[in-house]
Amino acid sequence: MQIAELDGIRLHYRIDGDPDGAPVVFANSLGTDLRLWDKVIPLLPAGLKLVRYDKRGHGLSEVTPGPYKMGTLVRDLEMLIDHLGLRDTVLVGLSIGGMIAQGLAAKRLDLVRALVLSNTGAKIGTREMWDERIATVRKDGIGALAEPILERWFSAEFRATPELHAWRAMLVRQTLEGYAGCCSAIAGTDFITPTSGLRLPALGIAGSVDGSTPPDMVRETVGLIPGSRFHLIRGAGHLPCVEQPAEYAEVLTGFLRDQGTL
Repeated sequence: MQIAELDGIRLHYRIDGDPDGAPVVFANSLGTDLRLWDKVIPLLPAGLKLVRYDKRGHGLSEVTPGPYKMGTLVRDLEMLIDHLGLRDTVLVGLSIGGMIAQGLAAKRLDLVRALVLSNTGAKIGTREMWDERIATVRKDGIGALAEPILERWFSAEFRATPELHAWRAMLVRQTLEGYAGCCSAIAGTDFITPTSGLRLPALGIAGSVDGSTPPDMVRETVGLIPGSRFHLIRGAGHLPCVEQPAEYAEVLTGFLRDQGTL
């Protein structure tokens, strides 16, 4: 268990793979922790330094009073990367993690070599939608929204498996303050202009049955970056790294190879 003592926050992180390898940094989605990537990490090739972390208010990282701003979440990742002495990272961000990745690339291009924007958008939903979700969570808890969230996260086939129980447990055990705080960060974010100014290798990954960030949203977001590519994982929802880890790892590996990380 590794904890980084940063300016104003303690973040839990984990490093797998080659400690001297090319750094690939993973940022997970709202309502999950760094275990989101458990199925993909073992399928990636040797020679990579694989860094995962729990964002503010999630997993084993510190919970601070909300609401959070996206700039705060971006700075958290910036401080962690600086703390670990990393440069030329490939950022793999899913959902809010993809927003954090876009924000960091726009702020500190010296830290970022390439982007993988998975199941995310430059703007996700409306402020009214997120405000309604925050109000429900604060009044009735995350469990009150668990079933519709899981329907957006996973295909019907995956929801029929026993593994769904574990993902529901992970979701409802996140802190209310951390979950609601990150909802506020998403509500206040529109990265269309900064993301359209990025000039670096970029890959978009979408799930064909994603109910949170549909394929068109992901395609349009990564399409803001000239020369980017897009891959659709069929039969997967919002978390294709969980439902289709082999295909996810294959696509990620191909991208890393093509832009020189491997």
